[in-house]
Parts: sequence; C-alpha cells; structure tokens
Amino acid sequence: MVERCIRGRAASEGLAMGPAVIRRALEGASRAKGSIAEEHAALAAAVARARDAVAELIASLQGDAAELIGFQLALLEDDALTEAAFAQIERGTAAEDAWRAAMAQEIAGYESADDEYFRARASDLADIRDRVVRHLFGLADDGQLPSGAIIVARDLAPSAFLGVDWSKGGGIALGEGSPTSHVAMLARGRGVPMVVGLGRGWERLAGELLVDGTRAEVVVDPDPERIAAARREIDEFRRRKAEAIARQHEPALTRDGTPVAVLVNISGPNDMAIAPASAGDGVGLARTEFLTANLLHDEEAQYRAYAELMRWADGRPVTIRTLDAGGDKPIPGYTIDGESNPFLGLRGIRLSLRHPEIFRVQLRALSRAAALGPLKVMLPMVTNAGELDAARGHLRAVLDDLAKDSLAFAEPAFGIMIEVPAAALAAQDFAADFFSIGTNDLTQYATAASRDGAEVADYADVLHPGVLAMIAHVVRAARARGVDVSICGDAAGDVSAIPALLRAGVRALSVSPGLLPQVKAAIRELDLARPVGSA
Repeated sequence: MVERCIRGRAASEGLAMGPAVIRRALEGASRAKGSIAEEHAALAAAVARARDAVAELIASLQGDAAELIGFQLALLEDDALTEAAFAQIERGTAAEDAWRAAMAQEIAGYESADDEYFRARASDLADIRDRVVRHLFGLADDGQLPSGAIIVARDLAPSAFLGVDWSKGGGIALGEGSPTSHVAMLARGRGVPMVVGLGRGWERLAGELLVDGTRAEVVVDPDPERIAAARREIDEFRRRKAEAIARQHEPALTRDGTPVAVLVNISGPNDMAIAPASAGDGVGLARTEFLTANLLHDEEAQYRAYAELMRWADGRPVTIRTLDAGGDKPIPGYTIDGESNPFLGLRGIRLSLRHPEIFRVQLRALSRAAALGPLKVMLPMVTNAGELDAARGHLRAVLDDLAKDSLAFAEPAFGIMIEVPAAALAAQDFAADFFSIGTNDLTQYATAASRDGAEVADYADVLHPGVLAMIAHVVRAARARGVDVSICGDAAGDVSAIPALLRAGVRALSVSPGLLPQVKAAIRELDLARPVGSA
C-alpha cells in the first residue's frame, strides 16, 4: 500500500500509531420488527439502558468531565426527546427507524441553530442516537476498542472520549471538531494525540494510521521509514515526559532565572490523585460545578469538600471558584432554561447574585474552610465593579453571621476571573485581591469565535494580538494595584502559547495536573532576556 497523508488542525500533541476504528452511525444494523407494543417497549428499554450507561459514566467522573456529559443525561431524562419516535411507532414504523428519523430532525435543528453553542452540541445528539441504536441491537459499547486504536469520526462527543480506556494508547482523527473544543481539552489533559478538521478526507481513513498531533497530519498506511522515524520520536517524547515527571518537584525557572509559579486546576478528588500537591505551587482554580441542585443548600457537604482540598494542598494556597453555572453547565431549578444565547446570558456571578440565599451558603462553607489554610475565593464571569462590591457585601454579612454562630472561620482573599473583554480592559477599576485570567472565555468573546465551532476554530486564537494585548493590560493593572495575577485557562497548559504569555508579563500559570510536568519543562527552555526571534 502507498501511504497517504491528510492535513488537519493540531488539537493535542504527540504521536500515535494503530488500527483505525471508524465511528459512524449504525446504518447497516437490523433487527426483526415486532408489534407496535413490542417496538414501543424495545425503544423505551433501549433509551433507559442508554440513560443508565451515561449516568454510570458520570458517576465515575469528576468536575468538568462529568459536567460535559451531564447535557446528554438531561436529554435522555426528558420525555420530549422520545415523543416523536413513539408517535411514528404508533403509525407502524420500526423502533430503530422511528428513533433515527426523530433524532435526525433533532440533530438538524441543532446544526442549523444561530448559536454556535447549540451547533457544537449536535455531536452529543448524534452520540445519544448511536447509544440507543446500539442498545436496540444489543451491541457492545464502542468504548471496547483494540489496544492503541485510532478513533476516526466526523466528530466526537466528550462522553464518547471519556468512555475509552486511553491507558492502552491510541489517538483521534476527526473530520470536523476544533482545537479549542471540550473534547480537545480532554485529549490534551490525558496526553491523547488528536488531529481535527480533516474535512471529508476522514471518510477515507482506514487500515493502519499514524496520528501526528504536533504536525497536524494523519498518515494512512505509513511506509517502513516513516514508522521507524515515528517510533524514534515516540521514544523521545516518552523520555522527555519521564524526565519532566522526575523534575516536577523542582521550581520552574526560565533560563534567565525568572521564576514562574505553576499551580494546578482541580475539578474533583480524581484530579488530586494525578499529581502530588508538593509538585505544584498551590491550586490556581478549584471548580465547584460538582454542586448539584441538592448540594446548593447543603453547607456541611460543601464545607467537607473544601476541607478535603485544603488538607490535600497541605498549606499551599488554594483558589476556589464560586459556582460557575450557566452556559454549557445547567443546574435544574437554578440556571435559566431556554436562553437564546446561554454563553451571553445568566452565568457565574450573575446567577449567584440572582440567588443570594444559595450564594451565601457557599460563602459560609468557603469562609469556614479558610480557617484551615490560605484559601482564596474567586468570582467567575465578572463584568463590572458593582458585581464585586455586591459579592463583598454578601461576604461581610456571612462573616458576621459566622461570628455570631461561634464557628471557626477566616476571611478569604476575594478575587475575580477576567474572562469578559470589558472587564479585562477595565481591570484597573476592580478592587479585587487578585486576578485570574480565564483565557478560554476571554478568547472566544474577544474573537467572536466559539471554542467548539469547527468553522471558526482558526479565529479562536489566544495568540491573537488583541487577546495578548488584553492579557498584558490586566498584568499591568494587577501590578499597579499590587495584587497577584495568574492564568487558569487552557492556554496556561499549551506549551506553544506559554512563551507569549510569559512575555506579556504573566508569572503564574494554573494547569491540569497531568500537564504540570511538561509545563514546567517548557518554562525551563525559555530565555526571557533574549529578544524574540533571536538565535
């Protein structure tokens, strides 16, 4: 066979070789059709099994990973999803045909939506469709893949990625997708090589594949010379990774001696097991999106979760973000249903201030946990200084109540995330104790390009001069105020972006625990005293 090379976009660096596993809708499968009652029962049972499988997967995950596929569970629990299919079954249509037709209509609606967020979630609908079809036909989940397999698909939902055991190796090649999508972030965090944006060429991928997530290409039937070169590169990549892990406890100093703090992002207990607390300089972002509708009012449960994190950090600073619900992270009864553009709607601090009784429960738990060590509270999606002032008012009231209740507490540092361009340009006006730049949202808002939009992936670039100018402005504002500033977005763990971020004045990066060793290694390679472009 003559090798073929197809170019795409780099989404997660590294090399992977293995057999292609094509992930398409199960168009060729068939089953014997029963009576209307039997078809109705078959579809109901398949939906229930798919719902149970998604719920089981969510239970095995933490934080962002669980939140990403909570959307699928919400859909599977909504009877409206199956109404059209059951109506067709009543007219004599087979269960699988009725389901596919109903889902085709749903998917088309998402794909034609004006809002990029809804278009991006079409892949979740396709994943739901295929899950139910597999259960109708009694087929195994496609998480059971050959060791080191390369998943080939038009697009990939986060739930499909999370259902695969990547410890065996493997890679991903997608016809669509974006380097800034949620599934790309998951791939980078787990070191899974990934190329997206291959176009219609993905349909011709088969046999043995080489995925080069650094050079943004997929090679079909690589020749012996390329295979040998790839194996040498893989060995070198593994050697450098092992060296980075061996040095992960050392400080991150550039070649010219500039110290850079490297902290970790924590989404739940599983993240605490990935890297030892002693390897980092603290926790730069602890997400609290694990809070469900039931936990929003449970101060003790929240306090226990925060206390566990403080004990793990062992005296290192811990920054905990207040509930960042809304957008792609709905909470029934708390977030707003049916927003036309959820990413520009009621999110983060906007929702917290709308639900002060719930906000104060979280502030009470956080203030109590602050008695255990250096805890910092971070407010998400802040747009104007009035929101910070209002939040401080709630904190002061909470501290007064805790004193009256004779509970141990301490006043935490109170800072904000900078992810709204208006806030970035007015950073000097915020009397916050610290700033943390959320590059994911800042970039998508500044470039008017959704992080999940394949068509606009090239626009959503943190290295855009406008985005870098805003980051540099925030750094200057922080220095003028004498407060710390860090980056906790995806760009902090992107070794290709780190040089520009440090040259913009950033001196603290917070990354996924699995990326900490390589981020420290990348920092050690830089010489900030040397002009850009010099040899």
